[in-house]
Amino acid sequence: MTSPWIGGLRSVALNVPDLARAEDFYTRVWHLDVAAREAGALYLRGTGADHHLLALHQGGPSVEIRQVTLRARNPAALDAIALAAVAAGGRVAKPLAALAEPAGGIGLTIRDAAGRLIQVVHGDAQHADAHEAKDRPIRLAHAVLNSHDVEATRRFFEQALGFTLADRTRIMAFLNCASDHHSIALGDTDNDALNHIAFVMPDLESVMRGGGRMRDAGHEIEWGPGRHGPGDNAFNYFIGPFGEVIEYTAEVEQIDDSYKAGGPDDWQWPPGRVDQWGISQPPSPRLKAAQRQVFFVQTPAAAG
Repeated sequence: MTSPWIGGLRSVALNVPDLARAEDFYTRVWHLDVAAREAGALYLRGTGADHHLLALHQGGPSVEIRQVTLRARNPAALDAIALAAVAAGGRVAKPLAALAEPAGGIGLTIRDAAGRLIQVVHGDAQHADAHEAKDRPIRLAHAVLNSHDVEATRRFFEQALGFTLADRTRIMAFLNCASDHHSIALGDTDNDALNHIAFVMPDLESVMRGGGRMRDAGHEIEWGPGRHGPGDNAFNYFIGPFGEVIEYTAEVEQIDDSYKAGGPDDWQWPPGRVDQWGISQPPSPRLKAAQRQVFFVQTPAAAG
């Protein structure tokens, strides 16, 4: 099921109202580390090899998503994606070029018909000291994007980027590009907002300890703890300091070409359940509202 062009999800870039407050939260509370900083921008890494998982930029009064960054399997994939994106109904927002950002490499940015900005990079810097550490995020697991037309958005990711459908539930389409069950998922809703960003923790213990640490910092668990159906991953969801939804997750299902995609009838819970374990309460009203509030900027992002 692997994409011929995309090797995985690298990072997400956000505009935030207060960069100093964002740094304090995402380092001291969320447990990321500073990888680089520029005037008006901050790049935060996990313990894994990716140069950064979050790029935070000083913005206006509301949080916005600048772009989602994927890593190409090879340089030729970038040329193929530039052509495929246009054929799929999108456009090239920033043409292929060397990237003037701390991670470097080469890349391009494409925009789909609904305005989502997807950067694809190759040859970006990676850390040589990749490791796992208790209670600290390693990398991104997935980004979930809402869509007012899920099937059209799904076709774009399949045709422009080589993703494959891993599973389809009544409310979500899960898209695969590598061994993780999904790196992108699409929420079937009436808007095109950012649904959430998920960070891989080293184990279930870290997901649970992260939940306690977040509560201590005044950020309640808005959904969880629980275990999802598609992806089989354990989860805790929270609302970040500016209204962005973030997830700690672990034990993401690893799949290959033998995996059989399921449909809505394959992913139904007994009445009263919202996860495999049957212990989680439904997502809070606050979470549901937050999952509809963060939108893509309407001008191409300057950095990843």
